[in-house]
Amino acid sequence: MGVHDRPLAGGQVPPAPHEPDDAVLLRRVARGDEGAFATLYDRHAGWLTVRLTRRCGSADVVDHAIQDTFLAVWREAGTFRGTGDVAAFIWGIGIRRLIDAIRRENGARSRMPWHAAEPDAVISAEDQVLTAIEHGRLGQALAGLSPELRSAIEATVLDGLTCAEAAVLLGVAEGTVKSRCHRARQALRAALADPRLGPETPGSRRQAWGTP
Repeated sequence: MGVHDRPLAGGQVPPAPHEPDDAVLLRRVARGDEGAFATLYDRHAGWLTVRLTRRCGSADVVDHAIQDTFLAVWREAGTFRGTGDVAAFIWGIGIRRLIDAIRRENGARSRMPWHAAEPDAVISAEDQVLTAIEHGRLGQALAGLSPELRSAIEATVLDGLTCAEAAVLLGVAEGTVKSRCHRARQALRAALADPRLGPETPGSRRQAWGTP
């Protein structure tokens, strides 16, 4: 199961007992139901804004990305296959709309400010993934990475971006992202081999460097 098959509902507004779940709402959106779309927006726009803001320091760029994201949700709701989490579906659209917005902005400016994730700032999507591992070997190993290496792993593993997409997000060359990911995995391997971190599990090995 990949990162985007995991529940990514951190910070979203849960449905009330009498309200339909996200999957039902998305199916209704695919049929052109504006009320369902408004409900879906209310549930997800908040956490998505927070998480994108933690990736980009420009409020205007994030605002454009949010608008583009929900426009895409309206248009592409029918492509949701019903497997996985709706929040993950929205995040997959949102992170790439942010990259598109950064590319547009970079036509006039050399580089957008990028914000590394701050785990204590808010309970967000990646926090849920990290919380599941933070008390184990991988969490300790990740905590020991430099901000540059950790950000590369977050972008390519937690956000599911390609190296080219991560390069736009981080404001560095694609080769730099690849190099940082390589160095990060080497550091994680070394850390996970340290007996002081406790027993390694197959799950931590897969998460560390993407092996089956």
